[in-house]
Amino acid sequence: MELEPDLTDSYRTWGTTALVTGALGGDEQAWNEIVRRYAPAVLARVRQFRLTPDLAEDVAQTVWLNLLENLDKLREPKALPGWIATTAHHECIRVTTRNRRSVPVDPLAGKLDGQLVVDLDEGIDRVERQRVLRESLSELNEHQRELLMLLVDDPPLPYAEIARRLDIPVGSIGPTRGRILARLRQTAAIRNYVAANVAAFGEEGHSVLALE
Repeated sequence: MELEPDLTDSYRTWGTTALVTGALGGDEQAWNEIVRRYAPAVLARVRQFRLTPDLAEDVAQTVWLNLLENLDKLREPKALPGWIATTAHHECIRVTTRNRRSVPVDPLAGKLDGQLVVDLDEGIDRVERQRVLRESLSELNEHQRELLMLLVDDPPLPYAEIARRLDIPVGSIGPTRGRILARLRQTAAIRNYVAANVAAFGEEGHSVLALE
């Protein structure tokens, strides 16, 4: 009896461009391979900041949700590993800043540590963007929010499990995800944030959750 090939293993030979293309086309295994392949980069950043398990989970979920939301904006798929590492680093700063109880001060100058000022600035920006994301998610219905959160679960859930939990056809997950993300981009929270940044920085300024 001839055994069927393990399709999951075959994806491990795919390049980043093929994985991104597959994930954008609704290929479950391509998305799962992206998460599997680059989860260590997220973990490495978490370890650098010595985050608690709860905070580490917060960072990972935010990274994957941001990627899910912005994958179609990635101009160069080969930039994906760097984007994931950078986003994870910024998220670690955000949660560290949010949970910081004391702020180091230069005892001679009486000023905040220079690098910390930079980190705090980045952290504040990330906090604001995270707030916008939470508000935009609140504009979705419960079913839509649940689907998005299941899609960014770490480790990734098989589409069959997501379909079972939500009682929907497996084949509808990819198209539904696309429609939900399109709806997410049109929420008042994101549109207002983008408009505010365009007014402040111009068309080339920062945009909410954009891949850089």
